[in-house]
This record gives sequence, structure tokens and C-alpha cells, in this order.
Amino acid sequence: MRIEQLTVRLRARSDWEAVELGMALVRQHAGAIWKPWLWLTVPVFALLNLGAWWIDQFWLAMLLMWWLKPAFDRIPLYVISRAVFGNAPGTRETMQAQRHWGLRTLPHLLTWRRFSPVRSLYMPIDLLEGVQGDRLRQRRGVLGGQAYGTAILLTWICLLFQAVLVMGGVVAVVMYLPQDLLPDSMQTAFRMVAIEWPAWLKLAWNALAWAAISVVEPFYVGAGFGLYLNRRTQIEAWDLEIVFRKLRARLAAVAPVLLAAVLWAGMGIAEAQERHGAPPATTAPQADAPAKPTPPTVPIVFGDQRVDDRAFRKAADEAYRDPLLDRKRTQASWERRDTAEEEDPDDTLDGDKAWLSGFGNVLAFIGEWGLWLVAGVLVLALLATARYWWPWMRGISGTRALPPDAPQSDALVLPEALPDDIATAARALWREGRPRHALALLYRASVESMSQRADIALPPGATEAECLRASRRMPQAEDRHAFARIVRTWQYAAYAERLPGEDEFDALVGELQHRYGWAS
Repeated sequence: MRIEQLTVRLRARSDWEAVELGMALVRQHAGAIWKPWLWLTVPVFALLNLGAWWIDQFWLAMLLMWWLKPAFDRIPLYVISRAVFGNAPGTRETMQAQRHWGLRTLPHLLTWRRFSPVRSLYMPIDLLEGVQGDRLRQRRGVLGGQAYGTAILLTWICLLFQAVLVMGGVVAVVMYLPQDLLPDSMQTAFRMVAIEWPAWLKLAWNALAWAAISVVEPFYVGAGFGLYLNRRTQIEAWDLEIVFRKLRARLAAVAPVLLAAVLWAGMGIAEAQERHGAPPATTAPQADAPAKPTPPTVPIVFGDQRVDDRAFRKAADEAYRDPLLDRKRTQASWERRDTAEEEDPDDTLDGDKAWLSGFGNVLAFIGEWGLWLVAGVLVLALLATARYWWPWMRGISGTRALPPDAPQSDALVLPEALPDDIATAARALWREGRPRHALALLYRASVESMSQRADIALPPGATEAECLRASRRMPQAEDRHAFARIVRTWQYAAYAERLPGEDEFDALVGELQHRYGWAS
């Protein structure tokens, strides 16, 4: 691996800085990542949902898409692992690499390693280093280290981001959908979502979940790759190795010049020694002659160019006095005090201290059991108000069953013209078991008789309230009372499904026939 070709500046970062580095790599090479991602995932999504629609199990398609995420994660890892060395692959190259790159490790990633919470950190080890067996376990243990907890948090954060994107998509659809396409009530919408989803809604949900995964997953892989780079930099000192390699390259370029300078300096020193103090080689030392002290060579070599080193010695002394370099360190810690040994039996609490102690105990009890008390109060409130909200909850679970004695209703089909003998026709409908038809006939005939006596033309589709207001123009109070009676009876039967008794019906027909002068 030629780490000197890295396009990022390596240094020992914190874990979250490494996560940001990986995400920055994904943003920088977004086109090279998402193009092959879409080319691979869109056909898979279409085929899985087509098969799920064939067997009417759309949840299975979304489950398989989620399960295959490690296979799709090879795309962003392949791109950024090469782009970080300045060789970003194209879409065609990335797609061709998916046929063979990482296939040996893929079965492991899709089986027992599928639920690993640190998959983003371990995937570069599995796919880029290519080690197996004990060596792989050792590499996982070494590179995981202190980044293990950060990788777990990263997994949960990305899952939460996916959930937020899905919920945001649902809310956006509800906000911008025209009101004409929305259900009539929230109860109807809840019934459609909670009881039976139509096929188009299941497909839309799968597409929304796939879109959220497509947005978040490359950043998840890139963040794990950033953690991987940072751990290798911390352990193997990649940053220092890069500096030394660059220094070696620069030294290799000027090596001939340096060699010549060293040789020239050595020759100069030798000549100086010969000129200023070296004895001739032919003379042998006398045994009885006293040895002469060797003069210092530093003044001979450097002469007037010597520099006073007192400032250097002073700086070195200050560096040694730095407390950070001292081996001795004072560390303070908290320890539990033994109250049995240190408590003075003569010290007693006075009245104020006892009151404060009791108040503190009350606050401690509220803090410890307060949430349980609040939960208990809420449960009691729900039980006390169950008669108000329980019927509504039962109503959304399904269609409310009609009581067994409820009258069966069918569509009202009345003749365009009223019969000559209205009372006889109404009684015949009643005996045939069609009471609503009979009451509808009486109501229609009463409206026409009222409009004639009140001398008023009612608009088409006039409501019962409009007819009652128009009936006030009839001169006789008995006629107004009879009309109000038939209107009330008709409303009870049409809207409340409360039919009059047979005697009551006969009395009503007789009264209307008498008041409005219908033929018998």
C-alpha cells in the first residue's frame, strides 16, 4: 500500500472527527457512488416487489432489500477506498467489480455477521485486507479497540435518520396531497392504514423505505471507513511514516550534493589537524619525555564561529522543570467515608435540621416514585373516561355489526306520480313489509298537499326543515300539526331507524287522510 499517495491529510483524530472525514469523502465522490448504487439497487427493488406482488407479500420485498444492504454497501466502500488514493473509479468499473470483489466474504456478511452493530467498521477489514481465520479475529480486535462504541452509536444514529426520512416522507405526502384525495375522516384513514393496506400503498411504503436507505447507507459506510483509517493511523503511525517517506524522497534527490559536502568537510578537517597540531609520523616518542596535553580541537575547527550555548542550556533546564515531564503526579479521588467511625455520638440534630431532613426525604420519595405516581394517575384517568373513548376505539377496528332486530333497509323506489288512493297504497306497502316505503309515500304526499294549501312552490330537493318552515303558511293549526307529525315520524324512520307501531301508523294515515282530504 503506497500511503504517500493518499489524498487526505492523515493525523490522529478523535472518533467523531474520523466519522466526519468519511462522510466528507462520500460527499466529494457522490456521483461516483450513487450512480452505480442506483444501477444496482433499482432493478433489484423492481424484481423483488414484482415477486412480492405476485404472491401478495409486499413486506417480504422490503425485508429482502434490508437484508441485502451489506451486498449493496460494497459499492461506496469500493469507490472511496480507491478515491482516497486519487484513483476514483467510474460507474462501469464499479459495476464490473461487483461481480468478483468481496464475493468470498459476502456469505458471511449476509448470515451471522448481518446483525453486527459495528458492520461499518469491520467491513473494510473484511473486504480490503482479505485476511481470514485467527488473523481476521486479531485484526478485528486490534482495530476495533476504542472505536467499537462509536461504531455502535453510528449504527443507531443512521437507523434513526432512516426512520426520520421515512416519517418525513409520509408527512410531506399528507401535507401536499390535495384535500379531494384525502379520506373523509381520520378514522377512515386510520382504518385504511391499520386494517387493510391497498397494493399501491404497500408499494409506496417500500419505495419510501428504499429511498431512505439509499440516502443514508453510503454515509454510513463512509463513516465506518473513516473510523478504519483513523484506527490504522493511530496504531501504525501512518502520518509519521508518510513524513519519513517524503523526507527520504527529498534526501535521495540531494544525496550526491550532501555526499560531496561531507567529503569536502572531512578533507578540510584533516588538513587543519595536520597544520595545527599533528606530530610528524617519522619521530618516535621518547619514553622519558613528559606527555604534553592535547590542545582542545573545538577552537581549532570552529575558530571565531563558535556560538554561546548558555541560552540552550537554560531552555533545556526549563524543559526538565516542566511538570508534564515529571514522573511524580498528584491525583485526587473521592472515597466513601465511614460514618460509623467518624460520627460523633454527641452531635444530634436540632429541630430545624430534623425538619429539613424530613423535607429532603419527601423530595427524595417524589423523585424516586414520582413517575410511577404520574403513570398511575394517567391509568386511573383512562379507566374513568373509558366510556367516552372506548366505543370510538371499538369502532375503528372494523365495521360495526347491526343488532339482530334492526330493520332491514333497501333503496326507496317510488312512482313518479302519486296514486289516487294514497292511504290504501301506504297501508298495502306496510303490510308487504316495506314500512319505509310507506312512510316515504305519506311524507311525499303530505309535502305536495302542504305546498298546495300554503300556496308556495318548494325548490327541488328541499329538506325537512325547509318544508316545516313553509308549512307555517297554512292557515289552520291542525294542518300544521299533522304535517309536523309526519315529518317527525319520517325523520325517525329514515335517520334513526325507529319505526312507529302498527296502531300508530294507522292513526297517522287516518289523520292525514282526514286533514288533507285524500280519496279513500
